[in-house]
Amino acid sequence: MSAPTTAAERTADLPRGALFMTGAGLFFAGMGMSVKIASDSLSNAQVVFIRNALGLVALLPWLLALGEGGLRTKHLPNHLLRGVLGLLNMYCLFYAIARLRLADAILLNYSTPLIMPIVERLWLAEPLPRRVWAPIGLGFLGIALVLKPGLGVFQPAAGVAFAAAIFGATAQVGVRRLTATEPPTRIVFYFAIISTAISTAPAVRAWTSPPAALWSVLAAMGVLATLGQMSLTRAYSHAPAAQVGPFIYTSVVFAALLEWLLLGRAPDALSLAGAALVTAAGALALRLQARAAGS
Repeated sequence: MSAPTTAAERTADLPRGALFMTGAGLFFAGMGMSVKIASDSLSNAQVVFIRNALGLVALLPWLLALGEGGLRTKHLPNHLLRGVLGLLNMYCLFYAIARLRLADAILLNYSTPLIMPIVERLWLAEPLPRRVWAPIGLGFLGIALVLKPGLGVFQPAAGVAFAAAIFGATAQVGVRRLTATEPPTRIVFYFAIISTAISTAPAVRAWTSPPAALWSVLAAMGVLATLGQMSLTRAYSHAPAAQVGPFIYTSVVFAALLEWLLLGRAPDALSLAGAALVTAAGALALRLQARAAGS
Protein backbone atom coordinates (compact mmCIF):
# COMPACT_ATOMS: atom_id res chain seq x y z
CA MET A 1 0.00 0.00 0.00
CA SER A 2 1.39 3.38 -0.97
CA ALA A 3 1.98 6.09 1.61
CA PRO A 4 -0.73 8.75 1.89
CA THR A 5 -0.02 11.91 -0.02
CA THR A 6 0.46 15.20 1.74
CA ALA A 7 -1.33 18.43 0.95
CA ALA A 8 1.76 19.67 -0.86
CA GLU A 9 1.83 16.55 -3.05
CA ARG A 10 -1.83 16.85 -4.01
CA THR A 11 -3.21 19.43 -6.36
CA ALA A 12 -3.87 22.48 -4.20
CA ASP A 13 -7.47 23.63 -3.96
CA LEU A 14 -6.90 27.14 -2.63
CA PRO A 15 -10.54 28.35 -2.77
CA ARG A 16 -11.74 25.42 -0.66
CA GLY A 17 -8.75 25.65 1.67
CA ALA A 18 -9.32 29.37 2.11
CA LEU A 19 -13.01 28.73 2.83
CA PHE A 20 -12.20 26.21 5.57
CA MET A 21 -9.54 28.51 7.08
CA THR A 22 -11.97 31.43 7.07
CA GLY A 23 -14.50 29.15 8.77
CA ALA A 24 -11.86 28.30 11.37
CA GLY A 25 -11.34 32.02 11.93
CA LEU A 26 -15.07 32.49 12.52
CA PHE A 27 -15.28 29.53 14.92
CA PHE A 28 -12.23 30.67 16.90
CA ALA A 29 -13.61 34.20 17.15
CA GLY A 30 -16.87 32.74 18.45
CA MET A 31 -14.94 30.64 20.95
CA GLY A 32 -13.11 33.78 22.08
CA MET A 33 -16.40 35.58 22.64
CA SER A 34 -17.67 32.60 24.65
CA VAL A 35 -14.50 32.74 26.76
CA LYS A 36 -15.01 36.48 27.31
CA ILE A 37 -18.61 35.98 28.45
CA ALA A 38 -17.75 33.01 30.67
CA SER A 39 -14.87 34.94 32.27
CA ASP A 40 -17.34 37.45 33.72
CA SER A 41 -18.61 34.71 36.07
CA LEU A 42 -15.80 32.15 36.29
CA SER A 43 -12.10 32.25 37.07
CA ASN A 44 -9.50 31.87 34.33
CA ALA A 45 -8.44 28.51 35.78
CA GLN A 46 -11.99 27.20 35.61
CA VAL A 47 -12.61 28.39 32.04
CA VAL A 48 -9.34 26.80 30.84
CA PHE A 49 -10.20 23.48 32.50
CA ILE A 50 -13.72 23.38 31.06
CA ARG A 51 -12.36 24.17 27.60
CA ASN A 52 -9.84 21.31 27.86
CA ALA A 53 -12.29 18.83 29.35
CA LEU A 54 -14.89 19.52 26.66
CA GLY A 55 -12.20 19.18 24.00
CA LEU A 56 -11.18 15.80 25.40
CA VAL A 57 -14.78 14.60 25.39
CA ALA A 58 -15.17 15.74 21.77
CA LEU A 59 -12.11 13.64 20.83
CA LEU A 60 -13.45 10.39 22.30
CA PRO A 61 -14.95 9.01 19.05
CA TRP A 62 -11.61 9.40 17.26
CA LEU A 63 -9.69 7.94 20.20
CA LEU A 64 -11.93 4.86 20.37
CA ALA A 65 -11.38 4.28 16.66
CA LEU A 66 -7.62 4.66 17.07
CA GLY A 67 -7.38 2.01 19.79
CA GLU A 68 -4.79 1.46 22.50
CA GLY A 69 -2.05 0.55 20.05
CA GLY A 70 -2.48 3.80 18.15
CA LEU A 71 -1.96 5.81 21.33
CA ARG A 72 1.26 4.09 22.39
CA THR A 73 4.27 6.44 22.16
CA LYS A 74 8.01 6.47 22.77
CA HIS A 75 8.10 10.26 22.99
CA LEU A 76 6.15 11.02 26.15
CA PRO A 77 8.62 13.73 27.37
CA ASN A 78 8.20 15.63 24.10
CA HIS A 79 4.41 15.32 24.35
CA LEU A 80 4.59 16.58 27.93
CA LEU A 81 6.67 19.61 26.91
CA ARG A 82 4.30 20.41 24.05
CA GLY A 83 1.30 19.99 26.38
CA VAL A 84 2.71 22.35 29.01
CA LEU A 85 3.58 25.00 26.42
CA GLY A 86 0.15 24.75 24.80
CA LEU A 87 -1.54 25.00 28.19
CA LEU A 88 0.49 28.09 29.11
CA ASN A 89 -0.61 29.61 25.81
CA MET A 90 -4.24 28.92 26.72
CA TYR A 91 -3.96 30.36 30.24
CA CYS A 92 -2.37 33.55 28.90
CA LEU A 93 -4.75 33.92 25.97
CA PHE A 94 -7.91 33.40 28.03
CA TYR A 95 -6.61 35.83 30.67
CA ALA A 96 -6.02 38.43 27.96
CA ILE A 97 -9.39 37.83 26.30
CA ALA A 98 -11.14 38.57 29.60
CA ARG A 99 -9.37 41.94 29.95
CA LEU A 100 -8.68 43.27 26.44
CA ARG A 101 -10.68 43.94 23.34
CA LEU A 102 -11.29 40.51 21.89
CA ALA A 103 -9.80 41.44 18.50
CA ASP A 104 -6.60 42.75 20.14
CA ALA A 105 -6.11 39.59 22.21
CA ILE A 106 -6.64 37.32 19.20
CA LEU A 107 -4.39 39.44 17.00
CA LEU A 108 -1.53 39.35 19.48
CA ASN A 109 -1.94 35.58 19.82
CA TYR A 110 -1.78 35.23 16.01
CA SER A 111 1.63 36.91 15.88
CA THR A 112 3.11 33.40 16.12
CA PRO A 113 4.38 33.37 12.47
CA LEU A 114 6.65 36.28 13.43
CA ILE A 115 8.02 34.48 16.48
CA MET A 116 8.41 30.93 15.13
CA PRO A 117 11.54 31.65 13.02
CA ILE A 118 13.26 33.02 16.13
CA VAL A 119 12.23 30.01 18.21
CA GLU A 120 13.41 27.64 15.47
CA ARG A 121 16.76 29.43 15.38
CA LEU A 122 17.23 29.25 19.16
CA TRP A 123 15.77 25.76 19.71
CA LEU A 124 16.55 23.82 16.53
CA ALA A 125 19.57 25.87 15.38
CA GLU A 126 17.90 26.39 12.01
CA PRO A 127 19.16 29.23 9.83
CA LEU A 128 17.13 32.41 9.81
CA PRO A 129 16.86 33.73 6.23
CA ARG A 130 17.66 37.43 5.92
CA ARG A 131 14.48 38.11 3.99
CA VAL A 132 12.38 37.01 6.98
CA TRP A 133 13.69 39.89 9.09
CA ALA A 134 11.68 42.49 7.14
CA PRO A 135 8.23 41.01 7.90
CA ILE A 136 9.31 40.28 11.48
CA GLY A 137 10.25 43.95 11.97
CA LEU A 138 7.04 45.12 10.29
CA GLY A 139 4.98 42.77 12.44
CA PHE A 140 6.58 43.92 15.67
CA LEU A 141 5.86 47.51 14.68
CA GLY A 142 2.20 46.50 14.35
CA ILE A 143 2.33 44.77 17.73
CA ALA A 144 3.73 47.97 19.25
CA LEU A 145 0.74 49.91 17.89
CA VAL A 146 -1.61 47.43 19.55
CA LEU A 147 0.33 47.41 22.84
CA LYS A 148 0.68 51.24 22.83
CA PRO A 149 3.65 51.49 25.22
CA GLY A 150 4.56 55.03 26.14
CA LEU A 151 1.09 56.44 25.44
CA GLY A 152 -0.18 55.91 28.95
CA VAL A 153 -2.71 53.30 27.83
CA PHE A 154 -0.58 50.15 27.94
CA GLN A 155 -2.42 47.31 29.66
CA PRO A 156 -0.47 44.49 31.34
CA ALA A 157 -2.95 42.02 29.82
CA ALA A 158 -1.58 42.99 26.38
CA GLY A 159 1.82 41.76 27.47
CA VAL A 160 0.19 38.53 28.64
CA ALA A 161 -1.41 38.14 25.19
CA PHE A 162 2.00 38.54 23.58
CA ALA A 163 3.38 35.95 26.01
CA ALA A 164 0.62 33.64 24.77
CA ALA A 165 2.00 34.06 21.25
CA ILE A 166 5.51 33.15 22.45
CA PHE A 167 4.23 30.01 24.18
CA GLY A 168 2.08 29.21 21.14
CA ALA A 169 4.98 29.59 18.71
CA THR A 170 7.20 27.39 20.87
CA ALA A 171 4.43 24.79 21.14
CA GLN A 172 4.03 24.77 17.34
CA VAL A 173 7.75 24.17 16.89
CA GLY A 174 7.36 21.28 19.36
CA VAL A 175 4.49 19.90 17.27
CA ARG A 176 6.69 20.12 14.19
CA ARG A 177 9.31 17.97 15.91
CA LEU A 178 6.67 15.44 16.97
CA THR A 179 5.16 15.11 13.49
CA ALA A 180 8.38 13.48 12.34
CA THR A 181 7.45 10.35 14.32
CA GLU A 182 3.88 10.80 15.61
CA PRO A 183 0.51 10.85 13.76
CA PRO A 184 -1.67 13.97 14.26
CA THR A 185 -4.39 12.17 16.26
CA ARG A 186 -1.85 10.94 18.81
CA ILE A 187 -0.40 14.45 19.18
CA VAL A 188 -3.85 15.93 19.72
CA PHE A 189 -4.78 13.19 22.21
CA TYR A 190 -1.70 13.72 24.39
CA PHE A 191 -2.20 17.47 24.38
CA ALA A 192 -5.85 17.04 25.40
CA ILE A 193 -5.11 14.58 28.20
CA ILE A 194 -2.07 16.47 29.51
CA SER A 195 -3.73 19.89 29.44
CA THR A 196 -6.89 18.54 31.10
CA ALA A 197 -4.93 16.73 33.82
CA ILE A 198 -2.68 19.69 34.65
CA SER A 199 -5.52 22.23 34.60
CA THR A 200 -7.70 20.16 36.95
CA ALA A 201 -6.07 21.10 40.27
CA PRO A 202 -6.14 24.91 39.73
CA ALA A 203 -9.77 24.67 38.58
CA VAL A 204 -10.79 22.65 41.64
CA ARG A 205 -9.22 25.24 43.98
CA ALA A 206 -11.03 28.08 42.21
CA TRP A 207 -14.27 26.21 41.48
CA THR A 208 -17.62 27.94 41.71
CA SER A 209 -20.83 26.52 40.30
CA PRO A 210 -21.53 28.14 36.92
CA PRO A 211 -24.93 29.85 36.66
CA ALA A 212 -27.46 27.69 34.84
CA ALA A 213 -27.69 30.19 31.96
CA LEU A 214 -23.91 29.98 31.43
CA TRP A 215 -23.85 26.29 30.52
CA SER A 216 -25.04 27.03 27.00
CA VAL A 217 -22.12 29.46 26.59
CA LEU A 218 -19.68 26.85 27.91
CA ALA A 219 -21.12 24.22 25.58
CA ALA A 220 -20.76 26.67 22.68
CA MET A 221 -17.13 27.27 23.69
CA GLY A 222 -16.36 23.56 23.43
CA VAL A 223 -18.26 23.03 20.19
CA LEU A 224 -16.77 26.11 18.50
CA ALA A 225 -13.24 25.15 19.55
CA THR A 226 -13.70 21.65 18.11
CA LEU A 227 -15.20 22.99 14.87
CA GLY A 228 -12.33 25.46 14.60
CA GLN A 229 -9.72 22.70 14.94
CA MET A 230 -11.53 20.52 12.41
CA SER A 231 -11.81 23.39 9.91
CA LEU A 232 -8.16 24.26 10.42
CA THR A 233 -7.14 20.68 9.68
CA ARG A 234 -9.35 20.51 6.59
CA ALA A 235 -7.87 23.78 5.31
CA TYR A 236 -4.33 22.43 5.50
CA SER A 237 -5.45 19.25 3.72
CA HIS A 238 -6.55 21.30 0.69
CA ALA A 239 -3.61 23.68 0.26
CA PRO A 240 -0.14 24.42 1.71
CA ALA A 241 0.12 26.44 4.92
CA ALA A 242 1.80 29.35 3.12
CA GLN A 243 -1.30 29.76 0.92
CA VAL A 244 -4.13 29.23 3.40
CA GLY A 245 -2.43 30.26 6.66
CA PRO A 246 -2.99 34.02 6.18
CA PHE A 247 -6.76 33.48 6.05
CA ILE A 248 -6.73 32.69 9.79
CA TYR A 249 -6.37 36.44 10.35
CA THR A 250 -10.04 36.76 9.39
CA SER A 251 -10.59 35.68 12.98
CA VAL A 252 -9.46 39.16 14.05
CA VAL A 253 -12.10 40.75 11.79
CA PHE A 254 -14.82 38.40 13.05
CA ALA A 255 -13.78 39.07 16.66
CA ALA A 256 -14.00 42.84 16.15
CA LEU A 257 -17.44 42.50 14.56
CA LEU A 258 -18.73 40.22 17.32
CA GLU A 259 -17.48 42.54 20.04
CA TRP A 260 -18.97 45.57 18.29
CA LEU A 261 -22.36 43.91 17.72
CA LEU A 262 -22.65 42.19 21.12
CA LEU A 263 -20.75 44.53 23.44
CA GLY A 264 -20.72 47.82 21.54
CA ARG A 265 -16.91 48.09 21.62
CA ALA A 266 -15.11 49.19 18.46
CA PRO A 267 -11.30 49.03 17.97
CA ASP A 268 -9.36 52.30 18.05
CA ALA A 269 -7.36 53.67 15.12
CA LEU A 270 -3.96 52.53 16.43
CA SER A 271 -5.22 48.98 16.94
CA LEU A 272 -6.64 48.93 13.40
CA ALA A 273 -3.30 50.10 11.97
CA GLY A 274 -1.43 47.55 14.08
CA ALA A 275 -3.79 44.79 12.96
CA ALA A 276 -3.15 45.65 9.31
CA LEU A 277 0.63 45.54 9.81
CA VAL A 278 0.62 42.27 11.79
CA THR A 279 -1.69 40.59 9.27
CA ALA A 280 0.43 41.65 6.31
CA ALA A 281 3.67 40.72 8.06
CA GLY A 282 2.33 37.34 9.22
CA ALA A 283 1.15 36.46 5.73
CA LEU A 284 4.49 37.48 4.22
CA ALA A 285 6.45 35.58 6.87
CA LEU A 286 4.49 32.39 6.15
CA ARG A 287 5.22 32.67 2.43
CA LEU A 288 8.92 33.42 2.89
CA GLN A 289 9.36 30.54 5.34
CA ALA A 290 7.67 28.19 2.88
CA ARG A 291 9.99 29.32 0.07
CA ALA A 292 13.03 28.87 2.32
CA ALA A 293 11.88 25.36 3.27
CA GLY A 294 11.39 24.46 -0.38
CA SER A 295 14.71 25.79 -1.54
